[in-house]
Amino acid sequence: MPKDYYEILGVSRDASQEEIKRAYRRLAKKYHPDAYKGDKKEAERRFREIAEAYEVLSDPEKRAQYDRFGHAGPEQGFDFGPTDFRRAREAFEEFFGPSAFDEIFNLFFGEGTRQQARAQPTRARRGEDLEYRIRIGFEDAAFGARVRATVPRLVPCDRCGGSGLEPGTGLRTCPTCGGTGRIEYRQFTMLGSFVNVRTCPECGGTGEVLERPCRKCHGEGRVKEKSELVIEIPKGIEDGARLRLRGEGNAGVAGGPPGDLYITVEIQPHPVFKRNGADLSVEVPVHYGTLVLGGRIKVPTLEGEEEITIAPGTSPDKILRLPGRGMPQGRRRGDLLVHLKVVVPKSLSRSQRELLKKFTDSLPPPEDFR
Repeated sequence: MPKDYYEILGVSRDASQEEIKRAYRRLAKKYHPDAYKGDKKEAERRFREIAEAYEVLSDPEKRAQYDRFGHAGPEQGFDFGPTDFRRAREAFEEFFGPSAFDEIFNLFFGEGTRQQARAQPTRARRGEDLEYRIRIGFEDAAFGARVRATVPRLVPCDRCGGSGLEPGTGLRTCPTCGGTGRIEYRQFTMLGSFVNVRTCPECGGTGEVLERPCRKCHGEGRVKEKSELVIEIPKGIEDGARLRLRGEGNAGVAGGPPGDLYITVEIQPHPVFKRNGADLSVEVPVHYGTLVLGGRIKVPTLEGEEEITIAPGTSPDKILRLPGRGMPQGRRRGDLLVHLKVVVPKSLSRSQRELLKKFTDSLPPPEDFR
């Protein structure tokens, strides 16, 4: 026959809510399985009884139903529906402190069950990706180049071949977990006894440990080295572009694949050319007389100097376009934009001044040129 809830808590039927709470806290502390010195199974049974009694008597509605109908009353029983779950949480945290229920529940029903469902991991692990930055010249960016670089990275140990094992030795069963890769911890709570399963800290969940670690790499299977690499720079690369070199990062662990190497490219500014995407621009000094009379001037390009023709009467703000003299972009090249910069002499001889004055005086007013 079910035991009377008032008798379980040791209070009278007219006890106040505060008296019921004090009785529950005193008994929960006494019979908590982690603290009880006697029979653990008896402690679990008593603890469940105490929790069930408090669940009912601490709720005025359930207490009234119990007083009227006893154990056969409607909605009786510790079935952990939504309300029961909330009341259990409140009861547990009333005694053990805020957030204690969540910590225990996640410990038993969250992480532990997830770890049990996971497949046992292996020692093999992919190597880490690396970042490296190089600085190249403007011409190398335009036409492409092969750049040598010294990159510090982890490479397979040449003594153990990357296994991490001292030559002639192998793996053995992990003594901590017995080869299961997991450690089980039994805990007791007001919800009962639970088993929490965690990854073995000794073997990392693999169930095996090194019999004797390699004395050169200390079991890591990798050693630090400065590697000489040749990096292919594509034509027309942009400043700040990122190149990916597959498999050129750190070596993998225990046979795992290597990581990748990411190269960030910085392009040195050019003293003459300015870049705008695939197009280049350049300023070229020119005498006023050349603009008036026309002529030929030399223009710098990426391939060297090139002569172009200035038509008579060219305006000083005229921009000349040389198609295909810019930066490569896919199968085509951008253009070179030539900005004409009129050079004004700072000093003239007497004869030059006289000639220039006669020439200026012979011209009509400036507005007539509009």
